[in-house]
Amino acid sequence: MDDYTALTIPEDIKLEIEKLVKDLNYHSYLYYVLDSPVITDQEYDDLYRRLLELEERWDYVLPESPTQRVGAPPADKFKKITHSQPMLSLENAFSYDELREFDKRVRRLLKAEADIDYTVEPKYDGLAIELTYRDGLLAAASTRGDGFVGEDIRKNVMTIKSAPLKIATDGKVPDEIDIRGEVYMHLEDFRKLNREREEKGEAAFSNPRNAAAGAVRQLDPAVTASRNLYLVCYSVGTARGIEFPSQAALIDWLRVSRFPTPAIFTVVRGIDQAVGKVRQIEDRRDSLAFETDGAVVKVNDFSLQRQLGAKTREPRWAIAYKPQAHRAVTKIRDISCSVGRTGVITPYAVFEPVRVGGVTVTRSTLHNWDEIERKDIRIGDTVVVERAGDVIPHVVAVVKENRTGEERRFPIPEQCPVCGSMVAREENEVAARCVSLSCSAQVQEKIIHFASRGGMDIEGLGEKNVALLHSTGLITRFEDIYRLKKANLLSLPRFAEKSAQNLIDAIEISKRTTLSKFLNACGIPHVGEYGARLLATRFKSLEDLYRVPPEEVLAIKQVGETISEAVSTFFHDEGNIKTLESLRDLGLRLENPDFNLEEKAEGPLAGMTFVITGTLPAARKEVEELIERHGGHAASQVSASTDYLIVGENPGSKKAKAERLGVKTITYTDLLGLTGEGKGG
Repeated sequence: MDDYTALTIPEDIKLEIEKLVKDLNYHSYLYYVLDSPVITDQEYDDLYRRLLELEERWDYVLPESPTQRVGAPPADKFKKITHSQPMLSLENAFSYDELREFDKRVRRLLKAEADIDYTVEPKYDGLAIELTYRDGLLAAASTRGDGFVGEDIRKNVMTIKSAPLKIATDGKVPDEIDIRGEVYMHLEDFRKLNREREEKGEAAFSNPRNAAAGAVRQLDPAVTASRNLYLVCYSVGTARGIEFPSQAALIDWLRVSRFPTPAIFTVVRGIDQAVGKVRQIEDRRDSLAFETDGAVVKVNDFSLQRQLGAKTREPRWAIAYKPQAHRAVTKIRDISCSVGRTGVITPYAVFEPVRVGGVTVTRSTLHNWDEIERKDIRIGDTVVVERAGDVIPHVVAVVKENRTGEERRFPIPEQCPVCGSMVAREENEVAARCVSLSCSAQVQEKIIHFASRGGMDIEGLGEKNVALLHSTGLITRFEDIYRLKKANLLSLPRFAEKSAQNLIDAIEISKRTTLSKFLNACGIPHVGEYGARLLATRFKSLEDLYRVPPEEVLAIKQVGETISEAVSTFFHDEGNIKTLESLRDLGLRLENPDFNLEEKAEGPLAGMTFVITGTLPAARKEVEELIERHGGHAASQVSASTDYLIVGENPGSKKAKAERLGVKTITYTDLLGLTGEGKGG
């Protein structure tokens, strides 16, 4: 926005934009900080769309506008920021007696005989950060780093809805102020994130702090924005133009200025009352929405804090009480497996029942076989079990000195524990998967994909109807789709005469399709629409793929080892072949107009080969389809012929290989820019 624009924008439009910004920021504060919204999501979205429309039309964007929270281009690396005052760590106390020793030191240093006023608050287990505001606007944000120098994470912090972009206060706005706090993740969001990662065969985060820290330290703010992060503010560094007499006064000012503050905050007189409040926080750990690792006790009076000063790394006026972790020792009776809806096989340990943090624990996920190998976990081992976030049990370590020599390793199963089909694990992937079309653990998800527009395009057989038909037992295998009768449907809710007939007609129409669409519908790992077309140009019929050796698939141009192994494994599974033959017997007829036709790519990515590593803001399959839709090729392995490596969160060994080969790396946002579907920065 320049001076000319500010002068030419109509006053009523300018006032409307300013009011929309003010109202939207207030409603975000109510929703994300106070958890007490007064308008619906739809009403908020309508206001947001109106603001966006006016900003784009008149090029008048306030720095605190909520539209500025997302859309920043990825950074090549984090810049360094020196803290104006060191961000010190806290001394730890591991017992109430140690808290009382802290009080004795404080009173001795202050030469105080009377009780001291303390504040008590939970110790959030997150990533410590500093927010710098100049003239009321967020000017910088940085990690704690080594306490003296941190990393510039302002663009990422701007995506956190509870982080104010502007200080909202009716009083005096400080000339400059450093607000310090913690970025953290709610336990419910943490569990959801880990479930999604495990379903995709990715390594789970060990605790919410690691998940939050990993999200904040992303070079691409879009990845940070995709995580549901929260902020809590509890201290101050440099402050110019404002003074606070105490910790309590600071917290009051933060609240009035719409900063999120600790969920529990109390001022007490003397150490005995402080210990009592610490005990209450410890008792409430299981009911809190976030993970804590104790409580923080601070001298309330800032003048006394200044008298006490600090040691090299720790202030003398504060201490963190850390209770004993919710851990216990037990024995692994057995290791077994579960199968997720996408076919990912997850090992879990069965324990001798043990009480951990007031709850009896009998089992725990082991995540994947890389984790089993890293910790050297065996059947019969004595292990230390902890409830992460006081909710999720996991194995911390093996007590190897208790081994007798009778412990047994647990290898990746060769057959699916649910259906007995083949299990495949590709190179450089942590996940092992069942390859069966009809595995009962994943058939519902596979049928949804099978019937989708990119597959058999069966209109009316979407997610809700598949779930209904599966729950009633009408569709438990792929073949059941083509055995459905109109009478079956009329007995169910959601179906009337016309809708039932429409679905039966759509199923009948789907029986005649192309080989490439059918192959895509089968959901073969790593084979999307583009890969299915490549297979169809090389193999004339479905039967030609039965028991195909991987080297024959690998002979196709632009097909790598991962795809060739996946295709060969899929068509070597006798259960899959039986299912495919059953579909043929039920009337499936496949044409192949692509046979012997050279694939001619069109679009902005034509002739380009892309490989993906790490976690992107969109699902990997969606990204591959995006590439192929615009004429590119999504390969699975980096080679000298790779044009671009798309790097996401937690990249694997492909990134190092790309660097060795001189392959250019880009972000998901860069990819959108190449396709024209995004601004690319």
